[in-house]
Amino acid sequence: MLHSRSSVLAPARLPLLIVLVWMGVFTALRLGLALSVGTASVPFALWPGIFAKGLMFDMAVAAIAVAPVCAYEALLPNGWRGQRWHRVLRTVWVWFALLVMLIAAASEVTFWVEFSTRFNFIAVDYLIYTQEVIGNIRQSYPIPAIMLGLASLAALLSFFLHSFLKRANEHVFSGGQRVALGLAAIVLPTCSLLLTNVDQMQGLGNAYADELSGNGLFTLAAAMRRNELDYDKFYRTMPQAQADAILKGMDVERQPLSEAIHPPLGEDPADDPLPFTRRPKNVVLISVESLSAAFMDTYGSTKHLTPRLDALAREGMMFEHMYATGTRTVRGLESLSLGTPPVPGQAIVRRPNNEHLATLGEILKPQNVESYFFYGGYGYFDNMNAYFDANGYKVIDRTDIPKADVVFENVWGVADEVLFNHAIKTLTAEAKADKPFFAHIMTTSNHRPYTYPDGRIDVKSPGGRDGAVKYTDYAIGKFIDDARSQPWFKDTLFIIIADHCASVAGKSKLPVDGYHIPLIFYAPGMVPPSVYKNTVSQLDLAPTIVEMMGKGGDDHFFGRPFFEAENENPNRAFISNYQELGYLRGDVLTVLLPKRKVMAYKVDPTTLATTPTTVDERLMNEAIAYYQTASRAFKEGALKMEKPGGQ
Repeated sequence: MLHSRSSVLAPARLPLLIVLVWMGVFTALRLGLALSVGTASVPFALWPGIFAKGLMFDMAVAAIAVAPVCAYEALLPNGWRGQRWHRVLRTVWVWFALLVMLIAAASEVTFWVEFSTRFNFIAVDYLIYTQEVIGNIRQSYPIPAIMLGLASLAALLSFFLHSFLKRANEHVFSGGQRVALGLAAIVLPTCSLLLTNVDQMQGLGNAYADELSGNGLFTLAAAMRRNELDYDKFYRTMPQAQADAILKGMDVERQPLSEAIHPPLGEDPADDPLPFTRRPKNVVLISVESLSAAFMDTYGSTKHLTPRLDALAREGMMFEHMYATGTRTVRGLESLSLGTPPVPGQAIVRRPNNEHLATLGEILKPQNVESYFFYGGYGYFDNMNAYFDANGYKVIDRTDIPKADVVFENVWGVADEVLFNHAIKTLTAEAKADKPFFAHIMTTSNHRPYTYPDGRIDVKSPGGRDGAVKYTDYAIGKFIDDARSQPWFKDTLFIIIADHCASVAGKSKLPVDGYHIPLIFYAPGMVPPSVYKNTVSQLDLAPTIVEMMGKGGDDHFFGRPFFEAENENPNRAFISNYQELGYLRGDVLTVLLPKRKVMAYKVDPTTLATTPTTVDERLMNEAIAYYQTASRAFKEGALKMEKPGGQ
């Protein structure tokens, strides 16, 4: 029976009940985690601060969680409240909400056992690599039994709340009460987002205490927004002065982080001799989607998928041992534009405060070189347009290509040949002004669904990965042929490299062969046919381009030019997968992991297979110096270019 009159607090009863249940679970979870750590690590004197801060974060999450309940109550017609079907529906959704809450708490427990932190970017990473994570969970825990137990506990809680839910169905809400509930659904989450910040977790002077004071769901949302995994909190560190000294000994020309000073551009242009007949006036960099070295006959394939690229490799300079820094396009773009080791967490391309960095665009622009970024898809994806536009490049994406010129497109973008055709038109117009240019062209066709225009190759679309590789090879060959008829061709160096490999699956977390990518320099009459045998990294290409063009600024990067005469090539590369930070030097791969762990592997020079070995302290310190300094440099703004006048 419905009550025609309800008390003033009646509308808030169900939302308050939900809040109390959430707060109870959060408090119990925090208490359990604190007890698991023990008073030796977290003294009782810190507990009041932990639970006071924790109350703030828990209320912030509860405010967001209860907003849908307030909206539900505000919109529910009074005539439905007493209906049997509605009582059943309310009981079911309350049970489901309790189950989700308990699953979240259980997940936090397992995460804490592994990392001794609240959810962070590692948890976000787990959402990305679902197949591996779900498989690991299934093998590590009795999932059916746990889920049955949590579902039963949620049902038990629902049973105890049954009488309260029944009374909640017996009230008739007035118009004013509905408005109040509707406002609460808006005001509560708004206040939560405005008044709380994940940085407020810090300040108790104890890492465990700071983590315990947080709320896992809150920190997970913050990690998704910030896209970072703090290096200093999770990885092995050293005094920065020591790191600076190690990098100086490695002939890294970039200024030490402690100074954070960028030398002026143009005053000390690179003058190292090059294995070319002359310096290029223009550079066209083609970064190819997912082009593993293993696809090319030049690097050992027998499938004959890349006849045009193999020919370019024979006619130009082919690099035997080039390695990508990561496993996604944004990581490749970061490395190729910024020349920095892959900082843990998300790539800098997708992070906030990434404008006016020491990128190729920012360095070449004041030296009268126009820089372009061409992309066949929509550049808002992965924040590409915003990043390149804010770092000295002219951005051209799918939206800039006339529809009449698009002979084929799919969800990822226009066919590579369409992108290349538009690039030629743009660069030809630029060359008429007799101004040098640098163009970075990012392809898309070698990506699912592997579709491309019919009649170009002997594999009908969709042709799977092999067909897509063969089409991309065709499109690049056609681009070179078309460019050959342009007046700027003779003064242009074409660089072909992959953004990352097609797959990084392997027996180890960082399979070295999963990062081996092709690199070709092609410029007839300028670059003699040759093979470069040293191990180099993607991040070394940016300073090399600056040096080859005879411009100043190659010392703004962590990478090193390939052809420096006075410095011995370090024979090293960097590979990563968001969490594991690898440093390959010689035949040893040193890996920095969260929880300040370090592992090392011996790398077979032929197969690139890895076997565990003892950690070499010298190599470990070199790895720490690179990754720690790069992470801190971005975080502290030291990667940004100075404004004119040093302001």
